Amino acid sequence: MTVPAIDPQDLCLPPRLLEAFHRSSDCAVLAVVGGAVRDLLLHRLHLDPLRGLPDLDLVVELSPQADPADPRPAAHRLAEALLQEAPAEVVGFCQFHRAFGTVELELDGILLDLASARSETYPAPGENPVVSYGSLKDDLARRDFSINAMALVFAIPGPGLRLLDPHGGGTDLALRQLRLLHDRSLEDDPTRIVRAARYAARLGFSLAPASLEQLRSTLARWPWGEGSAGRVPPALGTRLRMELELLLDREPWEEALACLQAWGALVLVDPALQADSSWRRRLRWAQRFGLPLLAALLASSEAATAVATRLQLPHGQQRLLAQLALLRQAWQVCAARPSTALAWSTFLEQPGWSPEAVALSLVSGALPRRPLLRWWCRWRHLASPVAAADLIASGLRPGPALGDRLRQLRGERLQRERV
Repeated sequence: MTVPAIDPQDLCLPPRLLEAFHRSSDCAVLAVVGGAVRDLLLHRLHLDPLRGLPDLDLVVELSPQADPADPRPAAHRLAEALLQEAPAEVVGFCQFHRAFGTVELELDGILLDLASARSETYPAPGENPVVSYGSLKDDLARRDFSINAMALVFAIPGPGLRLLDPHGGGTDLALRQLRLLHDRSLEDDPTRIVRAARYAARLGFSLAPASLEQLRSTLARWPWGEGSAGRVPPALGTRLRMELELLLDREPWEEALACLQAWGALVLVDPALQADSSWRRRLRWAQRFGLPLLAALLASSEAATAVATRLQLPHGQQRLLAQLALLRQAWQVCAARPSTALAWSTFLEQPGWSPEAVALSLVSGALPRRPLLRWWCRWRHLASPVAAADLIASGLRPGPALGDRLRQLRGERLQRERV
């Protein structure tokens, strides 16, 4: 692939970082990897609009001459050298992650993620990988798709950049396809399926034929292992939730979820969701009501609370889905279905669930929509037509009797409301 000249300034990298790298005796390779390379090449070679550069991810490889007795990973060595040279006012934030050999850094107002070049192996399908430090080529080989396995490498000496594309990512960019790097990519980490849907929706790419076949064969064996009984590694549940959050927060989620459903891949989340045809309407309503989209996505399933636990949703969302389950149960065993605004308000305002749980039941179709919508928009806001201060002025003393009278007056007002 012929690549037009790319200036480091195209990547908005702070010059101080490059200067520290060129002076370092420990680091042999510094490269920009991942989405920044992919999107820059799409723009420069294929005239795609700039979507805004993603986070700048850089990989640092140790020099063969680096001191082998020094336990510090490559990214830490470069960051520490930079901190020793840069004035304190230009480094706004710096956090070392010792366990992963990575550094989050803000330099001259630019956020950077420095990672030490590494390789990884998966001890079992879906488990977290076992990581060891290696070369830039090792690091590119562990990635998901060929279009994300390219690097722009800074030459030593000199300011230039060269493209490293060992897996044919440039060809796949031209074909506008997502091609997995190896035959067990999805078995190792099935969250890459969700990532594929994210990229397909954002970039307008499709899965390469062999990658689509790998997806189908992987899903046919899901979940893996004899006696698994539907259980998956806890670490996989967490990663799956993180990918779904990114899909719903950052991507054209309708297109991305449609891809997952077309591929049969929503079974990774919940088999009931794969068969669900109402998620678009549910999520659009959830946006209008300010509800968390991931909780709304799961809300139609009878197993929503179990799925939320497996995915380790935030506690507030798990509580919301648990309240929805209680509300559904109360509705199913309700002896006399409410028929007036007062009866509906009495039912919906009983302890056990929040107004947000009522809204979630509305968007999920768990209860009749019209009265729930009227309660949400109007009835719950109605108060007694006589204020507490006026009742006290008329001789009613503060206490339980005052509260009872306010509720009675509000009830009379609700009785006049149309359902």
